[in-house]
Amino acid sequence: MVRTCSDIGRDDLTECAELGVSELVTNALLHGEPPISVRVRGTAEHPRIEVRDSSLEAPVLPTASEMDEHDELLLTYGRGLTLVARSADAWGAEIEDDGKVVWFAPASRFAEDEGVPGLITGVDAVRARREPTQDRVRVEILGVPPSLFIGFQQHFRELRREVRLLSLAHERDYPLAKSLSDLFATLDRHLREGIGVEQIEAAVAEKRTHTDLVVHMPRSTARTLSRFIELLDLADDFCRQQRLLSLARTPEQRRFQGWFLCEFVRQAQGEQPVAWTEVERAQRTAVS
Repeated sequence: MVRTCSDIGRDDLTECAELGVSELVTNALLHGEPPISVRVRGTAEHPRIEVRDSSLEAPVLPTASEMDEHDELLLTYGRGLTLVARSADAWGAEIEDDGKVVWFAPASRFAEDEGVPGLITGVDAVRARREPTQDRVRVEILGVPPSLFIGFQQHFRELRREVRLLSLAHERDYPLAKSLSDLFATLDRHLREGIGVEQIEAAVAEKRTHTDLVVHMPRSTARTLSRFIELLDLADDFCRQQRLLSLARTPEQRRFQGWFLCEFVRQAQGEQPVAWTEVERAQRTAVS
């Protein structure tokens, strides 16, 4: 961590970065589940350290009344996040389907008080995806390449986290990030309601290059997914301006994601499915 801070020209953050990441890794080893990873994200101006593990349990910051200075066991299990709060300008946790990321933006000096409060996000989104809905539409997504589908998931998840954490830590510097984060949160729930993940996993296990998905989603939700296309274009602009560490999408990613999302919108309006292979064939014809 010392070398990383030095490499980005932020030696002023070294002490708090070392202390915070040490505590988060210790907490992950004690309370989390493997695999555990550490990475630095963000920018040189606003770096962010993330510790990821596979547990879905949200971290809990104990209150002062719960801490007994004579109870060494409680001290060992509780002081980590207290020290992170005092080592950070902002910190929190993002709960996802396959684990959690506990993050903090290291401060230039260690706080003498209890530090900044943490923010836990993502818990409601995970629970909400199983809520019952009415007026569902059957959508057939034909000829999906699992590799592009998985890339779409990873890209969206990374962008959602980057935008949300940027807005939490530096909302004043990047006011548009807050608007993007709110839109991501709203549309993320809709996309999770019927995405066909299990069918993709089966295709991967069988080593198929293409597969058909049959998913069900509320008709009103399917119609709103066109907003995802606008959202992803805005996120690309952020990436090009280097406000996010993620890369802007490639032309192929843009075509696939636009086709995938539009299939929900089109079929909710009663139109017939259009396979990805047809989209690619039309693209090759246009190029030639």
